[in-house]
Amino acid sequence: MITKTNRKLERTRRHIRVRTKISGTAERPRLCVYRSNKNLFVQVIDDVKGTTLCQASTLDKEVKTKHANKEAAKEVGALIAKRALEKNIKSVVYDRGGYIYHGVIKELAEAAREAGLEF
Repeated sequence: MITKTNRKLERTRRHIRVRTKISGTAERPRLCVYRSNKNLFVQVIDDVKGTTLCQASTLDKEVKTKHANKEAAKEVGALIAKRALEKNIKSVVYDRGGYIYHGVIKELAEAAREAGLEF
């Protein structure tokens, strides 16, 4: 009998596999992405201390597009890069959270690179 794959479980497995290989430090923190059906959340995390250095999402007042689409991803990517550069964070490790590097995740990464982050 063929069973339906659980996409959330598969994404979680991919994320765990990626997280065993990458980790954020004080010199090069981790840029972590979470995408829900309605919103997009991004954090810059120092895994050594276990602290979030800065964050941005589609729920912020600076972001005009309030959905999890490509336009919102561009705005959130530019906003997280601006906030990270204000805290003298220039280089990060990109953690796509188990999502495929396509569409919204790709647009967010490209917008953050254009705004000045290196990864």
